[in-house]
Amino acid sequence: MRDRFLTGLIGYPIAHSAAPAMHEQAAAALGIRAHYQLIEVKGAGRDDLRAMLDGIRRLGFVGVNVTFPYKEAVVELLDDLAPDARAIGAVNTIVVDGARLVGHNTDATGFARAIEPLLTTAPRGPIALIGAGGVGKAIAFALAGLGVAELRIFDADAAKAAQLAAQLADRLAVSATSVAAAVDGAAGLVNATPVGMLPSRDTPVPDVLLRPSMWVADAVYTPLWTPLLTAAKARGANVLTGRDLAINASSDAFKLFTGLTPPHGAMANAFDAAMAARYSASA
Repeated sequence: MRDRFLTGLIGYPIAHSAAPAMHEQAAAALGIRAHYQLIEVKGAGRDDLRAMLDGIRRLGFVGVNVTFPYKEAVVELLDDLAPDARAIGAVNTIVVDGARLVGHNTDATGFARAIEPLLTTAPRGPIALIGAGGVGKAIAFALAGLGVAELRIFDADAAKAAQLAAQLADRLAVSATSVAAAVDGAAGLVNATPVGMLPSRDTPVPDVLLRPSMWVADAVYTPLWTPLLTAAKARGANVLTGRDLAINASSDAFKLFTGLTPPHGAMANAFDAAMAARYSASA
C-alpha cells in the first residue's frame, strides 16, 4: 500500500488556503504522509497551464486541486473528464491516472452536502446564484440535483449567466438581468464570486436587498464572515459560511487522490485551526 502522496493546488491568490493543513493532517491521522504544495501563479495563460499540468504528470503528483481563476481554463487541457465535471464544464480536482490527467468536480458534491440540511428546513422558492464562473457552475448543478424550484443566475458577464442557464434549462434555471432581479422574492441566495474574499471587503449584493425570510450562503471562506454574511445575519437571515463547502470538497478530493476516506474530524479541526491562526495573526 502506498503511504506517501504528493498533491497540491493551482490558483491565484492561494496563500490563504487551508487546504494544505486539511490534506496533510488528514493523512497523518490515517498513518500516511502527504505533502500539499501551493502552486500560486498569477495570470497563467493556456501555455502556462499546459506546462504546469505537464509538470504535475511528470513530477510524481497523484493529483492537484484547481481554484480561481483556472477551474474552467484547465478543462480542455485534460485527457479525460468524470461525467460530473464534463456536464458542469469546470474542474477543481485533477487526478493523475498513469500518464493521463482526469478532471473531477468536488465543489458540486461538497456544496450539495453542505447546503442539503438547510434546504430541507427552509421554505421552497427561487434561489439566486450570484456568479457563473467555475464554482458557480458547480453550485448550480448541485442545487439542480437537489431539486430546487427555480434557479436565477446573475453574473457581471451576462453571456456566462445565459450559458449556465442554458446548460440547466430543463431544471428551471434562468439568467437574471441584475442582482436585484435575481434576489427579488428569492428564498435563498448563494454568492459564488470572489467578492468579499480578503483583501476585498466588498459585497456582491447590496444590504438593502437582504431579508430576514431568506437564507444566504457564501462560497468564500477567507474570511468566514464575509461582509455579505455579516449583513445577512444582522438582518435576521439564516446563513451558511464557506466552511462546510471547503471541508467537504477537500474530503472528496483527498479520497480521489489517495483512495482513502479521510477522517472528517481531522479535516474539520485542521480547517478551524488554520482559520484561527490566520485571524489571530491579523488581529
